[in-house]
Amino acid sequence: MVRARSRFEVPAKIVGYTVLILVTAMMVVPFLWMVTTSLKPSGAVFSYPPQIFPETLDFSNYTRLFTLVPFGRYFVNTIIVTFFTVLGQLIVCSMAAYGFARLNFMGRDIIFIMYLATMMIPFQITLIPLFLIVFGLGWVNTYQGLIIPGISSTFGIFLLRQAFLGVPRDYHDAAKVDGANEFTIFTRIFLPLVGPALATLGVFAFMGTWTDLLWPLLIARDQSLRTLELGLAYFNASTTAFRQTNWPLVMAAAVVVMLPVLIVYIFAQRYFIAGIALSGVKG
Repeated sequence: MVRARSRFEVPAKIVGYTVLILVTAMMVVPFLWMVTTSLKPSGAVFSYPPQIFPETLDFSNYTRLFTLVPFGRYFVNTIIVTFFTVLGQLIVCSMAAYGFARLNFMGRDIIFIMYLATMMIPFQITLIPLFLIVFGLGWVNTYQGLIIPGISSTFGIFLLRQAFLGVPRDYHDAAKVDGANEFTIFTRIFLPLVGPALATLGVFAFMGTWTDLLWPLLIARDQSLRTLELGLAYFNASTTAFRQTNWPLVMAAAVVVMLPVLIVYIFAQRYFIAGIALSGVKG
């Protein structure tokens, strides 16, 4: 039995590592091609044979990017919208999740199940009613119209509720005996204990808001309020109108949009993995 296991162990590892290398290449090669293309002159893109790495690095595409269109303004808008959306999700979702996990009130579980069922409804279905509400409030083409609809997340409440359920009940009871109120217990005891889950929600909220295109497309009418994804869409359209696409310039814009997401994920990866594990302790 030991011999049979050792006989197939090496081929199995070879096959496993081969599959992992292929999958990794499928993920890394397009990003590598995007970065190297952004550093090429416009004429070098269609050279034959194709050059993966340019002979000379040309950073002029990045300087032209910020001079042709107000990409700096788009960057600031995206930072503002993303920061307040992520902050709002962390506050709203953590408070709602604590209520569903630790507070006893009539119909708590039924309300949570009904709320959780909304995850099965695609965003495209609720898009028009949400837009009509924002339009009725006069928030079209405003920062609050871009931010406030995204400060609550069903997935975020579910994720944090699972994390709160994983905290031993004894902590809550001991704080109650010491005279602490619910808000003190929530802020001083439970929030620090579910820090990895909060970081996980923050990463998800950051990635979703930073790369969102559909909602800013409806709300941001003026160029001064566009986000990076929306600016990239208009920039791509403007570079292809009546002429050949300047692919190095477009790839430079794509790198500017994607780079902050990669940086945030790399630095928060440890907390991200711990948060996923923590949220699955107890169902």
